[in-house]
Amino acid sequence: MAASVKGALSAIEIVEYPGPRFAMQLKAEYTGVARRFATKPLLSKAALRSLSFIAYFQPITGSELALRRGSQVYEHLHDLEEVGFIVWERKGRSKVYSTTQEFSEYFGLSTDVQTMKHQLERRTLILR
Repeated sequence: MAASVKGALSAIEIVEYPGPRFAMQLKAEYTGVARRFATKPLLSKAALRSLSFIAYFQPITGSELALRRGSQVYEHLHDLEEVGFIVWERKGRSKVYSTTQEFSEYFGLSTDVQTMKHQLERRTLILR
């Protein structure tokens, strides 16, 4: 199947994830072209920045996020939960946030928190 997709759709690739899971995604070299046709981003830059804090510092409380990112983070948390990138659980009176498997698959990161942190650190160094 991957060979037929590769032949027919040169901009699409099939990626295998741990376990018997696969995803079709746009190849990295076509993201610039796709951005020109995208009308509205899935998330704002501010929400993505809040998501990066959650991914790196997880598990993290809402109040700690608000201290680091400001009170607008609560709107970001709502948007991120709606998209399925984060989940929360109660710890006393606080909500503790962490990323989901959907987040890891969407951004091509490991589901293991420590491995994910190393991947994020490497990507940050590359982007600098």
